Amino acid sequence: MSQKGRRLYEGKAKILYEGPEPGTLVVHFKDDATAFNGEKFEVIEGKGVLNNRISEYIFTRLGEIGIPTAFIKRLNMREQLVRKVEIIPLEVIVRNVAAGSICKRLGLKEGEPLPRSIIEYCFKDDALGDPLVAEEHITAFNWATPRELDDIVQLTIRINDFLTGLFAGIGIRLVDFKIEFGREYMPDGMVRTVLADEISPDSCRLWDMKTGEKLDKDRFRRDMGGLVDAYTEVARRLGLINGNGSGGPHPKPKLVKG
Repeated sequence: MSQKGRRLYEGKAKILYEGPEPGTLVVHFKDDATAFNGEKFEVIEGKGVLNNRISEYIFTRLGEIGIPTAFIKRLNMREQLVRKVEIIPLEVIVRNVAAGSICKRLGLKEGEPLPRSIIEYCFKDDALGDPLVAEEHITAFNWATPRELDDIVQLTIRINDFLTGLFAGIGIRLVDFKIEFGREYMPDGMVRTVLADEISPDSCRLWDMKTGEKLDKDRFRRDMGGLVDAYTEVARRLGLINGNGSGGPHPKPKLVKG
């Protein structure tokens, strides 16, 4: 059991609680699945457990290559301990392959390789539908300073390079993903930009390299079914689940202790 304090915030997929130490938070991963800015909703048993474990693994690996993150440790099947940071109000989207909204906006065919990886920004505001914004908006409205934006771009490029290789190594194509950053206020008065939130099949588009099968939240968005099976397959390939995870309905995930 985690020593969490009072509830601070509940989002679409997670709940934040006060942590056991000053400057920490406990993140609880829910089984709620949402799409289209919350218009579509369903509770899918096991999703939160898988996202917690996958995100822990990815953040740990990123920390090993020197990416600063808010992650501290996983507490249990559904919760992790993180450092409290001031979230920069931007969703940073990396696109390697045409999919989702960029296809509608630019008339691209899904699956079409992009000339190069593209970084996009959305202003985090549910009431506005998280609108796409440019770097000019970000600095003009002081959502992030020019230096922070430089940090975000450099970190995002490194994260994309690492994750692309990580997933390619297990036969998965990293199509695109969304990440968030925060400001960590250091004891010496310095402020550093750190990766926050989560990285999981909820926030990535992941396609099997051989079959093109979708292993991400598009299965829920498009009423394809099999969301937990797909997330379980990602966790299995990452070495986080015992068993072969193939063929027929999956048993309840048996997560390997990290």
